[in-house]
Amino acid sequence: MKPPHPLPDTAPDHVFDTPTRPEQALHYRWNADPNPLHLDPRVAAKAGFDRPILHGLCSFGCAAHALLAVLCDYDADRFGAMDGRFTAVVYPGETLRTEIWRDGSFRTRVLERDKIAIGNGLFRQRETA
Repeated sequence: MKPPHPLPDTAPDHVFDTPTRPEQALHYRWNADPNPLHLDPRVAAKAGFDRPILHGLCSFGCAAHALLAVLCDYDADRFGAMDGRFTAVVYPGETLRTEIWRDGSFRTRVLERDKIAIGNGLFRQRETA
């Protein structure tokens, strides 16, 4: 296992908030993940969650959108790669705040519960000619 990327000890240079919708997990099941953990309250409760959780793909996509907006000015040609660690679940309907540093470090926080959902993130821009 590779070591986690250390985040800077300073406040982030940018923040980007992304609200999720209460029914968002229902849409994400079309990405070939029909796991009932994302849809069925009984299955989620058996797994120890208050309610169905959002797909990691969705949470990661929200972070990617924030990085694309802030560090690439929505120029997809500049988007290289991103890496991070899932550290907490996200429930549909919660707001994700991606905190971004100029060096490409990032983390994504669930505002309603003040939990880090994606930690130790690192974004690298693609070299363009």
